[in-house]
Amino acid sequence: MAKAEVLEVMAPAKINLTLEVLARMEGGFHRIRSVAQTINICDTIRFQTGEGSRFVCRERGWSASQSLIGKTVNLLRHIVGCSLGILISVDKRIPLLSGLGGDSSDAAATLLGLNRFWGLGLTRQELLDLAARLGSDVPFFLHGGTCLLENKGERVIPLAPFPHSWVVLLNPPVVRFQGKTERLYNNIKAENYTDGEATDRLIACLKGSGNISSSCLLNVFDDAAPHSFPGLEFYRKQFQYAGADEVHLSGSGPILYSLVKERVRGEKIQRSLEKLGIDSYLTDTRDRSGDIMKG
Repeated sequence: MAKAEVLEVMAPAKINLTLEVLARMEGGFHRIRSVAQTINICDTIRFQTGEGSRFVCRERGWSASQSLIGKTVNLLRHIVGCSLGILISVDKRIPLLSGLGGDSSDAAATLLGLNRFWGLGLTRQELLDLAARLGSDVPFFLHGGTCLLENKGERVIPLAPFPHSWVVLLNPPVVRFQGKTERLYNNIKAENYTDGEATDRLIACLKGSGNISSSCLLNVFDDAAPHSFPGLEFYRKQFQYAGADEVHLSGSGPILYSLVKERVRGEKIQRSLEKLGIDSYLTDTRDRSGDIMKG
């Protein structure tokens, strides 16, 4: 029996260096302005020939029916009329419901993977259009690296690369739930809206000297998140106690992150968190690489 062809695509996580809400839009959505950055924690999506549509993942709590991977397969079948079988195996390294964009990244990787594996020949723009139908964060992961996100997040503009940095992530053991992003948006008030100035400052730094000031980093949910994730502030303080200077929420959380320039300092902070019994990771920023769609 011939060995089945296998294709693997990496699906990187992201952090939001800025996340500003400018206004509330019709339909309950919010207009945002954000700089997103991929990091080197990645899920691996593996594609193999199979019958029908089958999904395998050992991660506790992962469900094909709730994941965007299944929705991506169904959308592609509907759009291109493909009836080929597929077995998709998901090796999860990005924590579920964490604010690191794991589900959206998996969807983008599935779009790329099936386009190659099934030989669909979809263009860059066609893939981006499909990504926007799946979720506001999905188009960003077809670019990767450092990007400006606008409107609901689906408008993506690649930026000059963020200077290579080490990233310490703190994964707090707080209750997570579907719909957390919608709840956080509903909890912010008009006085929390900004004009995009912090994002503009960060973009100017990227175009200029590349020296990033802490004043450029901002997440509108930093203040609202503790109401949705009881106990989060305790872990923010523990992060600072471990040596982190600037601590921010990633996306809609609850994962917290801190940027450091030297790996040795990041390792020291992570070791301190481990001694406190707190789940944490040390990774670094990721530029646009071969597993991200090229134009």
